Amino acid sequence: MPEIIERIGNVVRKEFLQVFRDYRMKAILFIVPVVQLVLFGYVVTTDVNNVPTAFRDLDGSYESRELARQLTASGYFTIKYRPASPEEEKALVDNGKVLCAITVDNGFARKLKGGKPHTLQAIFDGTDSNTASVAMGYFLGIVERYVRSVDSGGNYAYNDALKGAQAGVTVRMVDERSRAWFNPDLLSKNYNVPGVIAIIIMVTCLILTSMSVVREKELGTMEQLMVTPLRPVEIMAGKMLPYGIVGFADAAIATSVAVFWFNVELRGSIFLLALSTLVYLVSVLGIGLFISTMAKTQQQAMMASFLVNMPAILLSGFMFPIKNMPEPAQYVTYLNPLRYYLIIIREIFLKGNGLNVLWPELLALLAMGIAIIAVSAMMFGKRLG
Repeated sequence: MPEIIERIGNVVRKEFLQVFRDYRMKAILFIVPVVQLVLFGYVVTTDVNNVPTAFRDLDGSYESRELARQLTASGYFTIKYRPASPEEEKALVDNGKVLCAITVDNGFARKLKGGKPHTLQAIFDGTDSNTASVAMGYFLGIVERYVRSVDSGGNYAYNDALKGAQAGVTVRMVDERSRAWFNPDLLSKNYNVPGVIAIIIMVTCLILTSMSVVREKELGTMEQLMVTPLRPVEIMAGKMLPYGIVGFADAAIATSVAVFWFNVELRGSIFLLALSTLVYLVSVLGIGLFISTMAKTQQQAMMASFLVNMPAILLSGFMFPIKNMPEPAQYVTYLNPLRYYLIIIREIFLKGNGLNVLWPELLALLAMGIAIIAVSAMMFGKRLG
């Protein structure tokens, strides 16, 4: 046993020397992932804030001005234009200068105080349907709260329009109250940043591992390894361990950035997160080793890594909910390790769930990792043989 550990340790030391002999590689492994996390943390967001808005006030009353003030004070809308005519209002929406155009008709304050139905028009640019829908929901909530504060009886008629479509909605005076659990501020970074951590681990480790064996082939050093007392399984373990350590270090650094830079609260157990990361790394390293074994050149290995990374990200639920995918694609996602790790890391960060809740995902990830390593080891042994 000590001899086996010594032989594997020699391969691990060789791999570390190979990777870290270039100072630029150190930056790629430890600085670039942090830069990517910071970049994605700020750029990848579904939050809708400061929506450019046109506000046409035909009533000129205190109530209409107060409505405009509450829209601006919410932080969701920024009134940039005060159009004087319907044509000017339409031109602002058509030219993409505003996402929302609101018109308050004459008699708004009088009817509002009297509890009489009154029409308020809001036109939204529906080119980006998701942003328009979210902005419309914010607008409706602000109007409803404002009307409730002014009028204590009756209904308030509200009219909204997506570009080219009209719809009427009546706001009932109901005192409903909503509460968001786990992410009370509804900030997309709290949901996206943990997902970016999972992607960084996968991309980094997959590329590094996929290049390890094929690099030996191109340099002609694989034959030298084969004539040593090293067994194929020891070579494979020595190739995987260094990149597993690098991946785990990247995960620790990225988690620290998420907690201390982005203020994403880690509600769950850090030990469960570390355990899940180790199991996830087994799957990712196994896929990388399989690619490296099958590829004949580093260029082939690099291209294969990119071809694996992109579908894995798309089918993981990081950008698009899996339930919204076509049914055949949903079945394919069960073969994706990133899918399970995304669920685990988000549940630990946002909900603080433990092993009693996450054991199915962790078990599936472990089974997948064992299967991938077994297949990779078999292919690796055949290639060396």
